[in-house]
Amino acid sequence: MSRKPFIAGNWKMNMTVATGTKLIADLKPLIKEAKCDVALCVPAILIPAMVKAAKGSKIKIGAQNVHFADHGAYTGEISAEMLKDYGVKYVVIGHSERRQYFGENNDTVNQRTLAALKNELTPIVCIGETLTERDAGDTENVLARQLELGLHGVEDVKQLVIAYEPVWAIGTGKTATDAQAQETVKFIRKKLSKMFSVKDANRVRILYGGSMNAGNCKGLMAQPDIDGGLIGGASLKTDFATIVNFDK
Repeated sequence: MSRKPFIAGNWKMNMTVATGTKLIADLKPLIKEAKCDVALCVPAILIPAMVKAAKGSKIKIGAQNVHFADHGAYTGEISAEMLKDYGVKYVVIGHSERRQYFGENNDTVNQRTLAALKNELTPIVCIGETLTERDAGDTENVLARQLELGLHGVEDVKQLVIAYEPVWAIGTGKTATDAQAQETVKFIRKKLSKMFSVKDANRVRILYGGSMNAGNCKGLMAQPDIDGGLIGGASLKTDFATIVNFDK
């Protein structure tokens, strides 16, 4: 089944209005003929300016987190309704850095995912194993548990995106081999087929999020079950266009 490729950048805690606007302006002519969906997930404070900067281009703006409540006494948090109001299309949920530094867990990932879907945002749900878990041969158990708990109550899995991000390959410059990445993403799709249906699982886009860059994107994107990438550091420069144009 054909799935449209999707390349999403994650700026993390980087960029200002000026530098972000310039990067998007530089990217626009470079990706104008892109055949994939393109998003940049930016810090919340930059969302209005980046939505404006990306207007008229192939770039959609996403957020890096969302709260699970519609509103209330949650100082410092941002709701799905607020993000939608500013034109956000995608939202990253459960990134390993959120899990590591800010107490994110499978339960809160689930709540945030359901809140995003309720407000017609597309969740980019991140899952992945640590090096210790991988070395212990526990990768599949960890990923299965993250999917089962994180997607509990989701009715239409086709409305979301899964990002497989081996924690040991984020920001380290390390990356799984093409074969390793394909093997794991294939397992994820198989697990989704058991949780939902084979037909729906085959329509879910699964991204690779472990240090994909301009040098390794072609090999990773050639794998039958890998539909795109969640790009960190490489999304902060015009090299991002090379990844978007991986098929050229």
